[in-house]
Amino acid sequence: MRHGRRLQKKIRAVDSEWIRFKPGGVPLEKEISQAVIRRIPRYYRCLGELIDEGMERISSKDLSRRMSVTASQIRQDLNNFGGFGQQGYGYNVKYLYEEIGKILGLGETHNIIIVGAGNLGQALANYVEFEKFGFKIIALFDINPELKGQTVRGIGIHMLEELDAFCKKERVNIAALTMPKTKADTIANHLADLGIPAIWNFANVDLKLADKQVVVENVHLSDSLMQLSYNLVKHKQS
Repeated sequence: MRHGRRLQKKIRAVDSEWIRFKPGGVPLEKEISQAVIRRIPRYYRCLGELIDEGMERISSKDLSRRMSVTASQIRQDLNNFGGFGQQGYGYNVKYLYEEIGKILGLGETHNIIIVGAGNLGQALANYVEFEKFGFKIIALFDINPELKGQTVRGIGIHMLEELDAFCKKERVNIAALTMPKTKADTIANHLADLGIPAIWNFANVDLKLADKQVVVENVHLSDSLMQLSYNLVKHKQS
């Protein structure tokens, strides 16, 4: 009991910030930077590939070579969540993969609806790999009456006026917006009012939501393409 109290009072520095740890080395409270959050899915994907290759353990140095991230950065990133490595052994690949999966919330099913059943919306619905990670697309919505009753990979397309009734009946965790940006704010705020806790936004606009508790991930595909263009120009000039 005394040992547990001593551990709870232990203070460690991570990323130049002081945070409090509980027994087992897991942070009680920690604001994780967006840069770290962007890297965590990469670790998960890389570890999945290592499992497929039959690798049981890996050092931070070898993991850094595969990911083009320094070993120091990997250790820093993982220390945000309690560490996981053993000195002289490295990381148990399967264990680290499973723990990162828990951090990312992949141990449960997340039901997704797609608002906007055009080309992009249907492309997302057709991507079966999402289901491997627990993301299940359960419906699409649109205003085009020609799409009513159609299906994409067995997933029904509903009219937008059916949205409220559907959300009251079904558990929806995430709404993906693949619609024109002019209506995105209005639809997003309505989705928030319906109690949907997270929005995956492809509408090429940064959403302004009245409900700040709703989690928003803005995906700007054109930004990624422009970054690629910049690097292409830079490569030609070198």
